[in-house]
Amino acid sequence: MDKPDPNSVSDPESGRDAPDMGYFEGRKHYYPLRVFYEDTDFTGVVYYANYLRFLERARSSFFRLAGISHAELLERDKPLGFAIRKLNLDYIRPARIDDALLVMTSYDKYKGARLWVSQEIYCGETLLLTAYSEAACIDFTGRPRRPTPKMVEKLTPYFLSE
Repeated sequence: MDKPDPNSVSDPESGRDAPDMGYFEGRKHYYPLRVFYEDTDFTGVVYYANYLRFLERARSSFFRLAGISHAELLERDKPLGFAIRKLNLDYIRPARIDDALLVMTSYDKYKGARLWVSQEIYCGETLLLTAYSEAACIDFTGRPRRPTPKMVEKLTPYFLSE
């Protein structure tokens, strides 16, 4: 049996099954994930810092489904990346090993080089965590840079109405 090409498996354009990037409903993105053993502490509860990984995966999946490629941003003449400038988390209830979680993400607005993001993590109907972050678009020296016009165009349908 031939070994699958790992590059084509993660490429939705290839026609092959791709990793689940979630889905949009209106302006919100929903990213499903499962809690694995590696995500938990010795009691089977998700280690608090691992929620940050879950939130990052959801933000990145939002971008990918909206048509924004992190790889393309990094390959530009003037590469563009992101740094979380502020983050406010409210841990409400713990997630546990084998839980099926859903991370809801909305990019609320942007101004200059900054993007504001709201996120929630649910287990079924139970809200486990809320997160509010401010991300800065930066170049490789760490200086703030405005998002590209293409990125703004692709995100605009998802921002809150003013």
